[in-house]
Amino acid sequence: MSLTGGSLRGVASPSPQLWLLSLESSEPSRLSAQEEQWCAGLPARLQLRYRSSRSQLRARVAQVLGCEPEAVALHSPPGQPPRLAADQGYVSISHSAEALLLAWSPAPIGIDLERWDRPLQAEPLARRFFPAQEVEDLLALPPEQRSARFLESWVCKEAAIKWSASSIAADLSHWLWNHDRKELWHLEQDWKPECACDVREGWCCAAVGDGVASAQWR
Repeated sequence: MSLTGGSLRGVASPSPQLWLLSLESSEPSRLSAQEEQWCAGLPARLQLRYRSSRSQLRARVAQVLGCEPEAVALHSPPGQPPRLAADQGYVSISHSAEALLLAWSPAPIGIDLERWDRPLQAEPLARRFFPAQEVEDLLALPPEQRSARFLESWVCKEAAIKWSASSIAADLSHWLWNHDRKELWHLEQDWKPECACDVREGWCCAAVGDGVASAQWR
C-alpha cells in the first residue's frame, strides 16, 4: 500500500516532519471558530489537550507550508483523525500524559508514542493482541527484555493503523513486527509500509508511511 497526495502549495522537495513537544505549551491558541465550538463541548479535562494539540499542529504545518496558521485548512473534530486540504499534505497526532507527537507528510502518515519505561504485562498482552509468530519470538527473549520489545511493536502497529485509517479492533492482530529487520507486515493485505521507531527524551516514538526513515525531527 502506497498512497501519495497531490501537488503541495509552497513546499519544495517535501519530506516527512516530526515534532516531539509538550502538551503543556505556552503557545497562543490557534483554533478555528469551529474548533472553538468543539473544544467548548468537551469535558474540562480534555479541553486543554485539544486546544494545545490542534494549536501546535496548525502552527507547525504553517511553518512547513510557508503560510500563516490561519491558512492551514485543518479539519480535526474531537476523537477523529485530523485531515488537511488535499493540497496541504497529511498529518497525524499522538499524545500520552504530557507528551505530544505531531507529524506532517506529503503522503499518508501515522504516528504513536508511549513512555519508554511504562510498566507492562508483556506476555499476556502479546498473547491477546499479537500474531502467534510474534508471540513466539517475544517469549524466546529473556523476561527482562520483553516489555521493551512489546512496547516497540505496539507503537509501530498503532502508527500503522493510523496510516491505513483502520482501527485497533479490526487490524491489530494482523500486523507483524520484525524487530531484527525493523519491518512491519500486514499478514492479510501483504502491506509492508516504511516504519521508523526511536526512543527520544524517554518516549518510544514510531512513524509509518513513505519517507519516514529519513523524516526530519524538529
